[in-house]
Amino acid sequence: MILVTGATGTVGRELVRCLPADVPLRLMTRDPSRVGDVPAEAEVVGGDYADPDSLARALRGVRGAFLVTSRPGSEDDAAFLSAARAAGVARIVKLSAAAVADPGADDLITRVQRDNERLLRESGIAWTLLRPRAFMSNRLSWAASVRAEGVVRALLGDAPNASVDPRDIAAVAARALTEEGHEGRVHALTGPEALSAVEQTAQLAEVLGVPLRFEELGWDEARAQLLRRYPARVAEALLSSARRQAEGAKARVEQTVQEITGRPARSFRTWAGDHAGAFAPAAAEVTAEA
Repeated sequence: MILVTGATGTVGRELVRCLPADVPLRLMTRDPSRVGDVPAEAEVVGGDYADPDSLARALRGVRGAFLVTSRPGSEDDAAFLSAARAAGVARIVKLSAAAVADPGADDLITRVQRDNERLLRESGIAWTLLRPRAFMSNRLSWAASVRAEGVVRALLGDAPNASVDPRDIAAVAARALTEEGHEGRVHALTGPEALSAVEQTAQLAEVLGVPLRFEELGWDEARAQLLRRYPARVAEALLSSARRQAEGAKARVEQTVQEITGRPARSFRTWAGDHAGAFAPAAAEVTAEA
């Protein structure tokens, strides 16, 4: 039995699609009603890291688990690992972050990830760490302004980032959960090239077949936007991460996806093409303007 935590999340829902059909599968989420289409054989359970009884139920009979946590300052990883040891879980594949390996990264989010990686390494359970660069899917935050104005607004238009398609992260996670040879390994995951926001905007425009304009945000504007979505300490961590990108810290390209899956990592152009509908005007809007 494999347990997927964060089953409604960006990577978790893709992992469900990647796992072989004959693998017994259990999906853990705080709100089971949010789980969409899943394999008929998959079991969906409600679970919360702060509820030991729910973790015990979710982990019963599980041999391998995909672990995703995202709340800075919580004890989520410690709680899950304690429950996993008690349940006899043999293998955990954890979603971490590429910044952990950067000695210049000392923001809140990176420190939390480092601490959580340490907990897993010291747990006594066989582990694999996934350290992806930024998700290409983060660019869905551009969708509203692209649809309404034909504009992309972002920090650091010329700073490159070797962002990765979440589907490729999930494909590597599926291999790590179902194949031997991944124990005790760290998989750094990127896309096939490092692109700036300006370059991504140009590729997105080509995919959509419409002109798009890029407008670079200033730091104060970016901070204000982040504070509307996140607590102050998380917003400052994200700004600190952006400063490292400006210094070139996120441009390195890895071949890990190719090495593990046997196929190249997906390009941003491919990701944009597969998600073009999120950026295109609704059919009714197009008709009204015609």
